[in-house]
Amino acid sequence: MTAPAWAQLAFLIALLAISTPLLGRYLARVFGGGEAPGDRAFGPVERAIYRVGGIDPGREQQWTVYALSLLAFSLASVLVLYAQLRVQNHLPVNPDHLGAVSPAMAFNTAVSFLTNTNWQAYSGEVTMSHLSQMAGLAFHNFVSAAAGAAVVLALVRGLTRRRTNTIGNFWVDLVRMCTRVLLPFAFVAALVLVSQGVIQNFHGARTVATVEAGQQAITGGPIASQEAIKEIGQNGGGPYNANSSHPFENPNPITDIFEIWMLLALPFAFPWMYGILAEDRRQGHVVLAAMFGLWLAASVVAMVFETGGNPKLTALGADATVTATQSGGNMEGKETRFGPAASGLFASSTTGTSTGSVNSMHDSFTPLGGAVPLVNIMLGEVSPGGTGSGLYGMLVFALLGVFIAGLMVGRTPEYLGKKIQAPEMKLVVLYILFVPLVILTFTGISVVLRTAVGSLANDGSHGLTEMTYAFTSAANNNGSAFAGLAANTTWFDTVLALSMLVGRFFLMIPVLALAGSLGRKQPVPVSAGTFPTGTKLFAGLLTAVVLIVVGLTYFPVIALGPAVEHLAGRF
Repeated sequence: MTAPAWAQLAFLIALLAISTPLLGRYLARVFGGGEAPGDRAFGPVERAIYRVGGIDPGREQQWTVYALSLLAFSLASVLVLYAQLRVQNHLPVNPDHLGAVSPAMAFNTAVSFLTNTNWQAYSGEVTMSHLSQMAGLAFHNFVSAAAGAAVVLALVRGLTRRRTNTIGNFWVDLVRMCTRVLLPFAFVAALVLVSQGVIQNFHGARTVATVEAGQQAITGGPIASQEAIKEIGQNGGGPYNANSSHPFENPNPITDIFEIWMLLALPFAFPWMYGILAEDRRQGHVVLAAMFGLWLAASVVAMVFETGGNPKLTALGADATVTATQSGGNMEGKETRFGPAASGLFASSTTGTSTGSVNSMHDSFTPLGGAVPLVNIMLGEVSPGGTGSGLYGMLVFALLGVFIAGLMVGRTPEYLGKKIQAPEMKLVVLYILFVPLVILTFTGISVVLRTAVGSLANDGSHGLTEMTYAFTSAANNNGSAFAGLAANTTWFDTVLALSMLVGRFFLMIPVLALAGSLGRKQPVPVSAGTFPTGTKLFAGLLTAVVLIVVGLTYFPVIALGPAVEHLAGRF
């Protein structure tokens, strides 16, 4: 890997080192109870929302009511978005006069944006009107991210409170996350993007003459505002089919590194917040260290393999070295504005979170370079994961880790003083098993269906990777595509949407049940036999548990896909 590539990685780490404690402390003050920054500005707005919605902000909810509120809001949201997409041809702010979205695609898209997956089986510039992008998709970019944050806040309260039946108020958490975190962050970020050339207008497609004496339609739209929340909320659904490789969304290396930082900033800040709210910062540092270690390892692997180039092309005489006139490395499927190192860094970051936006085509990566985004998603996107979802995923693994440690020393496992017993472990097992069950079942069915296999651009090990990646991306609510799969069919629109729903709500509900169960417990005093969870040893154990559980689950499909492709030299 070249010196500029290492410098780029070091610069991003420096940005995260600055922003993580600042954002973490801000989140802790916003959700810690009592006075919070921005009360004078945001308070009246929030009180107005509560009055309109008939919400009592002072009334907390049991976990069952919290979960029902989440489900009710989600059901209403998906129905409204589905209806909007089906009648968008009759709605205003549609300068290109785009038609209604088909029923299967509208269902898939509505579920996709509801679940923070943002899987797109369509080209945004020729499918979605400006109003659908702004009032439909962008709205869900905010509230789906806020819903993930609400769930982890409930879990943190369950871990830190004593003998309580309530875990907060879903509506208050949802509103405060939008008004005090996502909206101001997105507003500033959009201004930064506009200053660098990301477009923001209401133009329809404009036909222009090209230098080759031809004609081309140049589409416009409110892109910067969509791009900002797309990255900040780890959404990933871009207005253009090329996503963050499109020059209107990501015009230069400055915006590229800024967008990578945006999609990592909040997920890394949540563990810092967790340490403050738990009144033991070491607990947050342990989770943060495990997340960071997994992300850094994945980033280095992807960057090294992509800058190393394609050995088959080198054997044929192609020069993949870095010079003053070429970036070198594996440039297939990548933008010359960014090169292979930045593409590998973006790929590892967007799949280590639940973002799913791309600045290059993952299908064109080297076999092991392409295995990085796939394995990242299989980890459950805990390196560092999405807004809230990464932290609650890692905390579930932490509960599993202390349970394993407790078995080793012959004691009832404890975490933050709460005994982890059979009810909690049943919920942990459900959380861990639901997503792999969906991924492996639907992948197995699809590889024997002629109609499904006919959607693949490749056969053999690479085709298996393409198929597995699609279901892994959907069920883990990532939304990035490996490419090579024509997913806009009735089969894929339906089963991928079902995968997204399971991957979202069949994980959130067990987490909320965990919050309720833990919140009712009385913490026990620390004793000589208590396994400490605020140490480097536990950070290592936590990392190992994540890798072992995921490895045991997915090793066969990884071996038959990327590993076989690499060993066979099929670059």
